[in-house]
Amino acid sequence: MLTVTSISRSFGAHRALDDVSFEVRPGRMTGFLGANGAGKTTAMRIILGVLAADSGGVTWEGRPVTQASRQRFGYMPEERGLYPKMRVAEQIAWLGQLHGLDRAAARRNTARLLDQLELAPRADDKLEELSLGNQQRAQVAAALVHDPVLLILDEPFSGLDPIAVETVLAVLRDRAASGVPVLFSSHQLAVVERLCDDLIIISEGEIAAAGERTELRHRYGRTRYEMVVDSDAGWLRDLPGVRVLDLDGARAVLELDDAADPGDGAGADQAVLRAALDRGAVRTFAPVVPTLEEIFKEVV
Repeated sequence: MLTVTSISRSFGAHRALDDVSFEVRPGRMTGFLGANGAGKTTAMRIILGVLAADSGGVTWEGRPVTQASRQRFGYMPEERGLYPKMRVAEQIAWLGQLHGLDRAAARRNTARLLDQLELAPRADDKLEELSLGNQQRAQVAAALVHDPVLLILDEPFSGLDPIAVETVLAVLRDRAASGVPVLFSSHQLAVVERLCDDLIIISEGEIAAAGERTELRHRYGRTRYEMVVDSDAGWLRDLPGVRVLDLDGARAVLELDDAADPGDGAGADQAVLRAALDRGAVRTFAPVVPTLEEIFKEVV
């Protein structure tokens, strides 16, 4: 497990990170979310030793991270860092050797990854001859070639079309399923919502929220309900403690507050359901699970 404890970092008068702590657990995909300049990349670079923290520390499996342990990490920077005039398979295998693989193992891993990422037909092409999306897949392969014990990926889905996103997702899920902790940042919230097990939301250098995705939905998502009845649902506007957020004929999305609770122990939702049943059939009445985008906006 990777543990970040109370790290802070300033650049002149600007405090990029302020007492930031979080964990990345084995076998779990952890989404690292924040607006541009929130501190995501700075935190990743401190984990990898590219930057030093002003205070705080980073541990791997309970011990301070060293250069030897970082050698076993896989990192994909947001900026493309491969050599444009080198051939794809040649440089990925070479990077595997730099991480300690022998030549044969580096070549085997490279061939396997290029096949999984659907880049095998372009293995002998120079990187600059690939589309931007295929260059991004090559970057993913470079981060994975040495079978890292931890993956840190900064915007891995940038520039990928929907089909390529699915290809990369499958590879990352496979690594997480083998027990590798994966920390990744992305502005594509719909992808993060599908992929991650845990979430870390950072805002202006501070952790705004962190935890399991489902737990954060309960903690930060307001309780909303969708109701579908047999006739116009406009009467819901007249119920005390009910705020209608969306109304389309017989369908309504509503939010409840304490005024909707009659105090008989049944709860506000049951009181509204009883009121609906008194007026006719109820086709649907269920909580609306907040999206990651809604949680992100509320927290940040």
